[in-house]
Amino acid sequence: MSVLDNFDSWKGFLSDKLQQAQQQGMSEKTIQSVAQEVGDYLSQSVDAKNPEEAVLRELWNAASEQEQQALANTMIKLVQK
Repeated sequence: MSVLDNFDSWKGFLSDKLQQAQQQGMSEKTIQSVAQEVGDYLSQSVDAKNPEEAVLRELWNAASEQEQQALANTMIKLVQK
């Protein structure tokens, strides 16, 4: 089973990777930049595996670059809880 198959698994995966990045001293700005790159990659190259991912893809594709950065930052906040 892929981490993308279930939205809760995806959030857990992101949370783990975020913690690893922070523990290795990655700056918030760098983390935000990487989050936006991941969002770009996922929207262009990975099929949505569940309804949540489909909504995120539609939002991402409709958003400006600034709005995409806000979405990426929001995902970071979501998995920090």
